[in-house]
Amino acid sequence: MGPTLGREDVELIQRDTLYQGFFRLETLELRHRLFEGGWSKAMRREVHHRHDAVGVLLYDPHRDALVLVEQFRAGAIDDPASPWKLEFVAGLVDKEESLEDVARREAVEEAGCQVGQLTKLHTYYPSPGACNERVTLFCGLVDTQGLGGVYGVDDEHEDIRVHIVTFTRAWELLEQGRLDNAMSLIGLHWLAGQRASLRAASQRAALSTTDAKRTQ
Repeated sequence: MGPTLGREDVELIQRDTLYQGFFRLETLELRHRLFEGGWSKAMRREVHHRHDAVGVLLYDPHRDALVLVEQFRAGAIDDPASPWKLEFVAGLVDKEESLEDVARREAVEEAGCQVGQLTKLHTYYPSPGACNERVTLFCGLVDTQGLGGVYGVDDEHEDIRVHIVTFTRAWELLEQGRLDNAMSLIGLHWLAGQRASLRAASQRAALSTTDAKRTQ
């Protein structure tokens, strides 16, 4: 179902910058067309301008395991449990990089992990009522053998601990509310539906490799 109204149905009366730093906060005065006809009254809205982001669900189909990263999150400083959150590897998009390149770079920087096959899952707005950020989520197949430790870029004040958990354990964490961000919720529900086929494909690839070695 396509949208019935578009950008031409919004009249932007005034746009002002309230704050400009790494992110930008704007105030908009606008009005828009109404579904039943006519125009709304002029209204004021504040919009948080962020860079677009990329997340990557790092999954090892051979071991049925995921890579999760744990780090301090300023936006969760008042969280009653902890401001340290378990998440997927993620990062902001640089204009000179493709989304796929961002996913692979962040996997190395945050988890010391090389990504094999990369599949795009979704692009979505986490909070379009107040923020213009769009997130693109991938699934990246990896080998979790030997992964773990603490990573991050010093210049970005990153202190990131890498955890390798089974899918079953990750799902338990989700149900317990420990994985409480949109990216993890979306990614794990996708993986729940695709996990069997990913594991079967991995087993077929492993058998093909073994057969090829035997014939050499």
